[in-house]
Amino acid sequence: MNQKLLIRDLTLRDGQQSAFATRMNQSQVDRVLPYYRDANFYAMEVWGGAVPDSVMRFLGENPWDRLKKISHGIQGASNLTALSRGRNLYGYAPYPDEIIDGFFQHAVANGLNIMRIFDALNDVNNIQSSIQSIKKYGGKADCAVCYTIDPKYDDGQSQITPGKKGLIGRLFGKKEMKTQPGRTPVFTDQYFLQIARDMAAMGADMITIKDMSGLIPPSRVATLIALFKKELRIPIDFHTHCTPGYGLGSVLMAIVNGVDIVDTNIWYFSGGPAAPAIELIYLFCRKLGIELDVNMEAVARINAELLHIRKELDAFDAVKQFPVSFNPLTDQLPDEVDQLFDDAITAARRNDESALLAACHAIEAYFNFPLPDEKVKQAEIPGGMYTNMVAQLKQFNALDILDDAMKLIPSVRLDAGLPPLVTPTSQIVGAQAVNSILNLKNGRDKYANASNQFVSLVKGEYGKTPVPVDPLFREKITGSPLETPYDTSKYERQENPLLPEYGNMALARNEEEALLLELFPTVAGNYLRNIRAAAFAEKQQGDEALSSPAHPTSIKEVEPVREPAGHIVSSPMPGTVMKIVAKEGEMIDKGANLFILESMKMENEIIAEISGRIYKIYAKAGELVQEGQPIVKILI
Repeated sequence: MNQKLLIRDLTLRDGQQSAFATRMNQSQVDRVLPYYRDANFYAMEVWGGAVPDSVMRFLGENPWDRLKKISHGIQGASNLTALSRGRNLYGYAPYPDEIIDGFFQHAVANGLNIMRIFDALNDVNNIQSSIQSIKKYGGKADCAVCYTIDPKYDDGQSQITPGKKGLIGRLFGKKEMKTQPGRTPVFTDQYFLQIARDMAAMGADMITIKDMSGLIPPSRVATLIALFKKELRIPIDFHTHCTPGYGLGSVLMAIVNGVDIVDTNIWYFSGGPAAPAIELIYLFCRKLGIELDVNMEAVARINAELLHIRKELDAFDAVKQFPVSFNPLTDQLPDEVDQLFDDAITAARRNDESALLAACHAIEAYFNFPLPDEKVKQAEIPGGMYTNMVAQLKQFNALDILDDAMKLIPSVRLDAGLPPLVTPTSQIVGAQAVNSILNLKNGRDKYANASNQFVSLVKGEYGKTPVPVDPLFREKITGSPLETPYDTSKYERQENPLLPEYGNMALARNEEEALLLELFPTVAGNYLRNIRAAAFAEKQQGDEALSSPAHPTSIKEVEPVREPAGHIVSSPMPGTVMKIVAKEGEMIDKGANLFILESMKMENEIIAEISGRIYKIYAKAGELVQEGQPIVKILI
């Protein structure tokens, strides 16, 4: 019996998220659904990840509608899958079981079949509730082991100016190096296997090796897939990206070693920061005699439409490098290129990583896929984390210290318990590395302004870290040396206010909208407010317009009120005001929390540097503010 390989298509979620900032709108998605009905993919990843946030934030669309319309569009032809972050779901805070259960109930009701569940710390306790809930409502639990590697620790000799010892050099020294735990490898094959075993014991229906960074080389794939297939009795899926140049070779290695499912994208949405192309995997499988059971004619029809859609998404295209047109059913390869596929298979069977990568890179070069990203490869961090740090430093006009911020990542990561670098910990560690290097540059302590999320991570609220956090460091950051797990009994649901300006409509009008408000307080709050405003305006259109007054009313000129001098608290960085804590007229003490600012998806509590009375608040919750924009005035 021939080996059969199942394909999970990522195009409509991870593909467009990796390459086009999750900007596909519903009408673009709708255009490819008729062809997907015929493609016969085992599964289609269409939801989760950044989709729920992005469709509200950038497209003004309802995430639940996205899932529901795709489900109706494909009519059960493939399993629909999504990605969630265990107890964090899609936010940056752990949620209680009631929120998790409600979320899964509605996800399955709207068409979801499989949820890929991962935890950013690989703490299996954080995924147990999600496993139970997805299975409770008839879905399957795909539990993902997050692949990561031990960091390369800086030797303390990084330079900010030639010939001088840099900030990191001043930070590190013999004393600092002692905090590294003997450099004993943490992320071994047995480490990953034990996590997978624990997930299987909790009820996982399948296990995914999730390489969100594209950092797993083919040789490591060979040992992990073989080990998992030997020790586990449930299907194994392999997920990776092409950014550092391992992707195609690693997927081929997984196939040669008997993996059950691989994740791919369709041609024009593949390669570079995304997963490998199904078309290339099809060619490999045809040579290997492996059955795919995918209708490649339907895939070609999808791809033809994706070409138009990619052109429409040009403003968000991360690569702007199109692969040459290719259909494996109709286009013949030159003999020398066809031979490269044979060479790659031979190298994979011999576990010759160097020859395998050389052949795969030559194949990708022939089809004009992006070259390996050497910066991301050397940095050994996810591509999204790298671009997030670049964007953050651009906001501060400080791109010149990017290299030093990158070199600070290993120490920040180690201080925080060596978390794997995957959302949300990749953003937490990356944002803190940027903040820390800016602190050092300005003569402040490395952790002078730790984000709320970094504090929560060190405190223990995200779960157990791969290595314990130093109690002295925890006390410095959180005020207590004791590990403090997340306490769900203290969870407070988001407010759902009535909106008097829109006829006293509630901000969230049903349970699905209330769940969006729980998971995305700022983004969903703005989205729902716009929906309520539009509904109210539509209702008012039928009302009679107010008639103009018969005689114009004279307007008395009012002199502007002169504000007293006071201490202005400005926004320290660009971002969104999540919440105004202070109230006009109240007395506050130095150190009191004034407002919470969201910047680069991190929450930052902005505190008062003096005591006094709040005279005026110049911003409101949900407002976008710039660095240096006045927010609060305090009278001394």
